[in-house]
Amino acid sequence: MKNKILVILSFVILSSFLFAPRAFAENSAGASAILADARTASSYDNRAKILREFLESYNSPLAPFAQVFVENADIYNIDWRLVAAISGLESTFGQQIPQGSFNGWGWGIYGNNVIYFSSWEDGIQTISEGIRERYMNQRGATNVYEIGSTYAASPTWAVRVEGFMNRISDFSVLNPKNSLSISL
Repeated sequence: MKNKILVILSFVILSSFLFAPRAFAENSAGASAILADARTASSYDNRAKILREFLESYNSPLAPFAQVFVENADIYNIDWRLVAAISGLESTFGQQIPQGSFNGWGWGIYGNNVIYFSSWEDGIQTISEGIRERYMNQRGATNVYEIGSTYAASPTWAVRVEGFMNRISDFSVLNPKNSLSISL
């Protein structure tokens, strides 16, 4: 019984921590919100731990950079799951990339044309900034569907990215050891 209570309390605390303080933007069709004001009061929170362990479950070379994803999401005011989710679709979380490119996002990759980043950190920062500047600020995108209409040629790109974002969120619920713990 104590374990069930602990799991339920962990879920409630994590859910309120992840979602309550954020103002979500919704598209006009009322689909689930996916771009958020991801600013937090502390420089470290459970998002990085959840993302790192999620990426580790995929054996992703991006796992050590979970905090970098979260920090850049906060800097550019985008959902903390978005850039990682794009890498899930575009490169199986950094596993299938042009050699030495550190480009797990398909950013500027057309045929033999490849944009190379100097490191994973450089790639995460560039993509985060690019999503904010090119897609949100310049084109007015407020959700992954509006981003996807010009980011990728595939009409299913956005729904698949959203699916990875949901998997990241669900990971903490399905793996309660990753949730905030409390003692009773």
